[in-house]
Amino acid sequence: MPEKENTPLVSIAICVYNGERFLREQLESLVLQTYSNIEIIAVDDYSTDSSVKILEEFAGNYPFIKIYRNEQNLGYVRNFEKALTLCNGELIALSDQDDIWELDKIKLQAENIRDNLLIYHDSRFIDESGKDMHKKMSDVLHLYRGNQPETFLLSNCVSGHSCVFKRELLTDILPFHPNQFHDHWIAYVATNLGSIDFIPQCLVAYRQHTSSSTDILNKRKTLDKSYHENRDVAKLRRELIWLKLCAAFHRNRNQAFVDRFTRLFENRIDSLFSFKYAAIIKENYDTLYHNHKLRKGTINGFIYRQMWGLKAKTIWANLFNR
Repeated sequence: MPEKENTPLVSIAICVYNGERFLREQLESLVLQTYSNIEIIAVDDYSTDSSVKILEEFAGNYPFIKIYRNEQNLGYVRNFEKALTLCNGELIALSDQDDIWELDKIKLQAENIRDNLLIYHDSRFIDESGKDMHKKMSDVLHLYRGNQPETFLLSNCVSGHSCVFKRELLTDILPFHPNQFHDHWIAYVATNLGSIDFIPQCLVAYRQHTSSSTDILNKRKTLDKSYHENRDVAKLRRELIWLKLCAAFHRNRNQAFVDRFTRLFENRIDSLFSFKYAAIIKENYDTLYHNHKLRKGTINGFIYRQMWGLKAKTIWANLFNR
């Protein structure tokens, strides 16, 4: 185990809300990390169950745990934002309340971050009961290393639970947009300001259940039939809000491209067809869709579908959802 004085302090920010069901198991995996120089910043978002009691129990045995409790519920994103402002470490890790970490997760990430601003890793999925689902994050998404922020304009492969990033990022990632995923934003900013890397090893058991804040395996999509109604329309509107947020970032590596892409995306929403948008997708496909796992045989058809604007999709949805 490394000596504390020779290693950077790593702050683990864990946000808690009514997490009593899984919290104890996750805390065990945090306090037993083989990397010794850590602090755990636990922010409870006004839980009504025994979460705070569990946190206090662990803090009594592990003095590097610091507990904060909100006087009102801030919500998932704002709670993580608050937690980050309370971190003191040179390196910062994000933790959900219901996962299980491998005990050498922080050690491996601290050793391998090097000149990168952020390092993340692969994860394996478990179900609510903790049973292995025999699927990894890399089975669903291509993991990315490098410094091209355009890779994150249309999708994200960096999950918050897998991140360790340098403290210097805080100035540019905060405050978070309340309606956007904070891990997606962190990845976008990090690739604008530097580079990111990943460890191919699965270092977290990533729990999947219907109350999760994210739904990477589309569990809710298959359970809720109403999800399918006009989903393309809603998705385009959400993506435009995200792209405008990216375009407004004051330190974009390639501002001209982001502005042009956002403009073409918005024009597509207001039209039946957008040949220019399809053309920019074709020209930059490998970058914009790096994170997606599409079969090679579907690429041309996929690019063709990008030609259709929101008006065409709305007409199509109205015809077939009557």
